[in-house]
Amino acid sequence: MQSNATTPAEYIAALPPARRSAMKKLRRTLRTHLPKGFKETMGYGMLAYVVPHSIYPAGYHCSPDKPLPFINLASQKQYISLYHMGLYDGPLLAWLEKEWPKHTDAKLNLGKCCVRMRQLDAIPYELVGQLAEKMTPRQWIKRYEAGRGKR
Repeated sequence: MQSNATTPAEYIAALPPARRSAMKKLRRTLRTHLPKGFKETMGYGMLAYVVPHSIYPAGYHCSPDKPLPFINLASQKQYISLYHMGLYDGPLLAWLEKEWPKHTDAKLNLGKCCVRMRQLDAIPYELVGQLAEKMTPRQWIKRYEAGRGKR
């Protein structure tokens, strides 16, 4: 569900209490563990953690006026979604699949880069923090550009 909130705090404040608590904790986890250089903002109606134009002036290839997305966090109707662009068919995906069962009894529910968390009491916050630490903005830019190839 996209939000019209203009700030992350406004987004979270509009959530129902149970979701608000989990989203606050996930936000705090990401802000604590993301390497220096990522910026928190709103993007596509969700909390967004991006590589700002000050670090990557080219921006996102689909919309160069927007910063390069890395992680988005959203409260959907049935679950909380963590979109991590670094999970697309790479070593982070294999790492997450291996580590997930060590941190929670909840089944890993994955899309291409989306981790769907239905059980709010089973969110593996420590694992989310470890995942957030795995890639710096420079590493993400390098991987992003390699994935785009010479177009």
